[in-house]
Amino acid sequence: MSDVVNTSFVLDMQRKLYRWSNEDPDKVFVDLFNLVCDRRILNEAWRRLARNSGSQTPGTDGMTRRTVEQRPGGVAAFLEEIREALRNGNYCPEPVRQRLIPKLGKPGQFRPLGIPTLIDRLVQMALKLILEPIFEADFYPTSYGFRKGRSTHDALERIQRFLQPTKRGPSVYRYAIEGDIKGCFDAIDHHVMMEGVRRRIGDRKVLKLILAFLKAGVMIEGTIRHPVTGSPQGGIISPMLSNIYLTAVDERYGRWSMRPREPSINAAARRVKDHKKGRPVFYMVRYADDFVVLVDGTREQAEAEKFALAEFLKTELRMELSMEKTRITDVGEGFDFLGYRVVQTKALRTGRLVGNLFIPKGKLNDLRHKIKGMVKGIPTGSALGQLIDNLNPVLTGWRNYYRYATKAYREFSHFDFWIWQRVGRWLRKKYPKATWPTLRRLHFHSAPGKRRQWTDGSKRLRFLSEGGTMRYPDQSIAKPNGWNSEEEHRQRESVHVFWDAFQRLRHI
Repeated sequence: MSDVVNTSFVLDMQRKLYRWSNEDPDKVFVDLFNLVCDRRILNEAWRRLARNSGSQTPGTDGMTRRTVEQRPGGVAAFLEEIREALRNGNYCPEPVRQRLIPKLGKPGQFRPLGIPTLIDRLVQMALKLILEPIFEADFYPTSYGFRKGRSTHDALERIQRFLQPTKRGPSVYRYAIEGDIKGCFDAIDHHVMMEGVRRRIGDRKVLKLILAFLKAGVMIEGTIRHPVTGSPQGGIISPMLSNIYLTAVDERYGRWSMRPREPSINAAARRVKDHKKGRPVFYMVRYADDFVVLVDGTREQAEAEKFALAEFLKTELRMELSMEKTRITDVGEGFDFLGYRVVQTKALRTGRLVGNLFIPKGKLNDLRHKIKGMVKGIPTGSALGQLIDNLNPVLTGWRNYYRYATKAYREFSHFDFWIWQRVGRWLRKKYPKATWPTLRRLHFHSAPGKRRQWTDGSKRLRFLSEGGTMRYPDQSIAKPNGWNSEEEHRQRESVHVFWDAFQRLRHI
């Protein structure tokens, strides 16, 4: 069966599931297990799994993609075995292999990552293909983590927009609550999680399968442990399950942040109404377990909301809000969110208060520390091209993420000079008898239309400042996800444009 046929079937089915879920918020889906076991679903799940480099990472059973492909019968026989095990009820998830990965910018601290077996990853991918469109219709528009068509930059742009001035004057949001949940993924209560899943899923076999993944043990140093809470980070369905779990937090702020299936004009009208009546307004933007609540009110009201939120998490989700790390900051002082520093500052030309995104100094220092380690890790006996190959992906990824920051070009230019010196010192060690003019003649050249930079043959070290910087384009809060129709998206977009025009006319 061709990949094109499988992909077409899966996409059509996902669109149907999303449409049915979106049209009826109370619909409970049954008979989904047959879809999970469908050969076309399993084939598509394998295709997506195999193109990921993680398919070569073994779980507790030691199996990888290459192992499957070299077996008698190959992939086809492997998928048929899994299908029969699912249908016969013989399938049971294996314990995940725990691996500790260092936390960025936090030396000595590690984050546990669970690596399921290849078979478990395949079944989880099949489940995700079926369940994700159903729950996507229930997710709130201000939730951006691990969702199709949404990114960290969309979440940052949403916050930045609410810190910009309006026709009536400066932004009304003066404080920000930086949310921090203690061990969020490890604290997920299985009973509460399954209650959230049962609101939409009535197929007992699918529910049993999800619970089995939650209850699967973790192998730590050869010992299998069975945690009573938590969802292993690293599982394919874990991000989706965490979004289902944390939707309760979105719902708490839905009055002001916009609920699913409603035009943005409704939430905007409620915010304006509460502001005029002197009531506090809380606008929340969430990316997975990281969230920020913008406060239109006094600091005392922000403090009260912080304690109310802690109580809500404790009683409704059985989670604990870190009171020490959950800070209330003035937007003029700024706060960190998703790697950026969000600050409301005065515009140079107009003097009006505007929301800006800056590159935190700590992130620049982390990058310097990482580059130093990478340069030192390459022996001077190696070719310069090897060093360039190692550095370029890091520099390109970092530039692409932070190119939307205010004054990013200035920071990039300073860093370009620093890294030029760092690589130059490495070359001096490689050629201890060579002078600077000799090194420049050997390895400091320019490509057509490019600035001069360290090169080795056709390989050229990238500049952070290459390609310039830009402002992230304004985004509608209603975004296409590949399952909602373009007509529906255009309708939501037209409502959004109408509301912007209405604000300009009313000077709101």
